[in-house]
Amino acid sequence: MSEKNGSGDLFSTKLGLILSVLGIAVGTGNIWRFPRIAAQNGGQEGAGAFLIAWITCLFLFSIPLIIAEYGIGRNGRKGIIGSFIKLVGRKYAWMGSFIGFVSTAIMFYYSVVAGWCLYYLIESIFSTLPANMGQAETIWYGFQGSMWPSVFHAIMIGLGGLIVVKGISSIERINKILIPSLLLVVVISLIRAVTLPGSFQGLEYLFTPDWATLTQPSLWLEALTQNAWDTGAAWGLILTYGAYMRTKDDITISAFQTGIGNNIVSLLAAMTIFATVFGTLGSNMGNGEILDIMKTSGPASTGLTFMWMPQLFNEMAGGKIFAILFFLGLTFAAFSSLISMIELASRVFVDMGFPRKNATIAICITGFLLGMPSALSTDILANQDFVWAVGLMVSGAFISFAIIKFDPEKFRSTIVNTSEHKYELGKWWTVIIKYVVPVEVISLLVWWIYLSITSYAPDSWYNPLSAFSVATIAVQWGIAMGLLYLYNDKIAEKTAQGFD
Repeated sequence: MSEKNGSGDLFSTKLGLILSVLGIAVGTGNIWRFPRIAAQNGGQEGAGAFLIAWITCLFLFSIPLIIAEYGIGRNGRKGIIGSFIKLVGRKYAWMGSFIGFVSTAIMFYYSVVAGWCLYYLIESIFSTLPANMGQAETIWYGFQGSMWPSVFHAIMIGLGGLIVVKGISSIERINKILIPSLLLVVVISLIRAVTLPGSFQGLEYLFTPDWATLTQPSLWLEALTQNAWDTGAAWGLILTYGAYMRTKDDITISAFQTGIGNNIVSLLAAMTIFATVFGTLGSNMGNGEILDIMKTSGPASTGLTFMWMPQLFNEMAGGKIFAILFFLGLTFAAFSSLISMIELASRVFVDMGFPRKNATIAICITGFLLGMPSALSTDILANQDFVWAVGLMVSGAFISFAIIKFDPEKFRSTIVNTSEHKYELGKWWTVIIKYVVPVEVISLLVWWIYLSITSYAPDSWYNPLSAFSVATIAVQWGIAMGLLYLYNDKIAEKTAQGFD
């Protein structure tokens, strides 16, 4: 296997690789999304059963796919499409393209959410924290009714482009600052949260299992999609960074460090938020009322993070400092993930022969323009999050298919367990990637379609203009897949022209 990468650079250290990949994995999904999903899937006794399903999905879905992504990327030394072609041939370029398109479609609105985080960081520094829901809503709706979401969307995607245009060495350097800083912020915030009176009531709820909820398929669907969101598995982002991985770095160890490290951050973030919410509201409200607040997502899932947390910080001693820390951590998390999304899309065009500077500028301009609808409407953003978050399951199926097509045993023995490996990847991985992941994806997609028809949008599941319908997903996926399949040969030819 060549130690050369198509763009010339590799990560300089193992720490640089792991911190950069944690930059992918640790994002707003950990802080913005995970606590709310845990609360929504908690039972009468607690949310511990959801945590069990979520951790199970880490080992039966995310880590096996992260191993696959590291291997495909390092073997191909190209972006998502080029590495897919090297593994399974040109006729499957459209599959790699779809994986890349899903992540890029998420990038369009993720940049908007990253902009929200930056805006609220600035608000927490220069403005008074809201004292009640009326004030919090005034800040939120005033912000959303202005051009500021578009401005901050442009700022975040522009800053990301400045990092990506300089290549992997620049990405490595910024993540060596962002990720340790983020971890420090999370730990400080947790220490402050658990000192609040009543905070342990929140932690008790978070970790207490309500065993009956494990029989609900919807809980497993949420656990799997949250784990894909959490870890970055099946996004193609880890595959892209894998192209810059040194041959001597062990794939299996790196995958476990990535997956487990990410989930630890998610748990710390959830503990911080559960402790803060229960510790601040517990003296005035019962558990049921507190959980209703945590479950109520608000417009585009913003309720807990952007409306309630500032109010809760206002009631804490030294709350302004911790509000600043909270939104600083959230901004760092969002920005490090956004960088990886810009890199994925830019690298695709670098592989096609475009200069990195031109490719990055084009991706950032396109990302800004196609993200504008989400910047202008939280309803559009919620629809895009709904459509492409579920698309990650299809991406996981395509990665699993590529490994099966190549031969999992051959992949394990020649690409992962190389002469320099330190930990031997066992046959358990072959079983999971060949049988478990496809069954998970097919079962959960079928169940999700059933839920959409019967629960999510029973009166409009057939209407593609309905934001949360089966039809809107079918149409948007269908257009993307159809075009990529139609232009498969052209994409493959353009990508493969730079192969050795």
